[in-house]
Amino acid sequence: MQRMRLILWAMALFFCSTSHGQQKKYPGFYDEMNNQVTIDSSAILHISQIHITGNDKTKEYIILRELKIHPGDSIIAGNIFDVLEESNHLIYNTSLFSEVEIRPILLSAYEVRLEILLKERWYIYPAPQFKLVDRNFNEWWKTYNADLNRVIYGLKFLHYNLSGRADQLRIFLLNGYARTFYMSYTEPYSNKKLNEGYSVSVGFTQNREFPYKTNYNNGLLLYKTNLFDRSSLTLNASYTTRNGYFKRNYFSLQFNYIKVNDTLISDKYNPNYFNIEKSKISFPDFSYSFVYNKTDNINYPLIGKTYALSVSKRGLGVRGGMNMLALDAAFKQYFSHKSGLYSNVQLYAKIKLPFHQSYLNQRALGYSTFYLRGLEYYVIDGVAAALAKYTVSKQLVSFRVPIPFHIKAFPYIPFTFFAKTFADGGFCYNQKEFDTRLNNRLLYSGGAGIDLLTLYDINLSLEYSFNQLGEKGLFLHLKGSL
Repeated sequence: MQRMRLILWAMALFFCSTSHGQQKKYPGFYDEMNNQVTIDSSAILHISQIHITGNDKTKEYIILRELKIHPGDSIIAGNIFDVLEESNHLIYNTSLFSEVEIRPILLSAYEVRLEILLKERWYIYPAPQFKLVDRNFNEWWKTYNADLNRVIYGLKFLHYNLSGRADQLRIFLLNGYARTFYMSYTEPYSNKKLNEGYSVSVGFTQNREFPYKTNYNNGLLLYKTNLFDRSSLTLNASYTTRNGYFKRNYFSLQFNYIKVNDTLISDKYNPNYFNIEKSKISFPDFSYSFVYNKTDNINYPLIGKTYALSVSKRGLGVRGGMNMLALDAAFKQYFSHKSGLYSNVQLYAKIKLPFHQSYLNQRALGYSTFYLRGLEYYVIDGVAAALAKYTVSKQLVSFRVPIPFHIKAFPYIPFTFFAKTFADGGFCYNQKEFDTRLNNRLLYSGGAGIDLLTLYDINLSLEYSFNQLGEKGLFLHLKGSL
């Protein structure tokens, strides 16, 4: 407890002593001979042309949709670089390009042409798949001694720009410890105004092993046989709107069917698994989400802000079975400081009604990215939860390693290293009958680590963390945009 207080105090002093508003550096104006020139910052400039190069696959209008300035517009010279920087971020955040540069070319004292220089990403990924059954790498390595029998193998095909409109096709064919067939198609720009989109998907999975209950020590109890005793089918359709640049609305309808072995819902295992006395169930999911994202990099933000709110309804009834009304909220703020320093605050909250829920509806802390760093080995079920994360980081070094053979999509591999320190706090409420050691109490953890940001915003995090239970250890996390 004393150690955590010292770290939080040191981080607070560090944050308060660091000033915001890092001075931005811009490349300046160019003439048609590619020479840098100066211009009066109060001059009114007229955008006469926009010329795009490097978009071999992507349609030009998809790129123009992200620009905050267009041919025919006029702008004060002193403001143009802020607008171009935002446009640069918007184009990069389509995840279609590995490099984006926008240059203002002076054609005369008051006329400008914008040169947009792009390098497209590699869009097609037909590749073998090797996937762990366990929740994360740390659990597989420590709990199951890196057992290679606990893997899923097969093939996956992903195309992130099928027709040049940022539409995505995914097909998974997996076998091994579990079987999966999954196919989805996403079209984010389905109308002429480029502000509507849709997505459809179908998935079928069979499992030999799956969690049926969380024990008092916040570990998962697994139902294991040599048979595929759990089958699930999902059909999903969603509709999106995007008015402006940073705000999106998502509407989704999903049909679910789940079947398990009859013995699973007995007193020996978990009669609350579905919250009904049946071994199979079907139910719909309805959801709406609003997302605001204004950051420099959606995969690894250093500056900007994002917040989201979602409302979902599971089932057609009010209580019993899988019926649930859920509210989720998130807020994240990213700050840039002097000398390559950055910090961020992330806040999350969720609530599920009514409070008596089936086991499948109680997932809270410990799943996906909703966890405290230092408590990765635990799952904390609940019907209400809150999480706060604070991180201070410093860029250490950034360099590129050329690839010896020619690949147009990535002639080199970039590496950027960040050192960081962090502190997390959380709380998860559940009803007394489902109480565990880590429910209904304040949780906190902290630590330090190294982030490696590399090709296509793949992020490898190595973190040394400790928690209030007196435990400490090294944790590995891998995230990316692929």
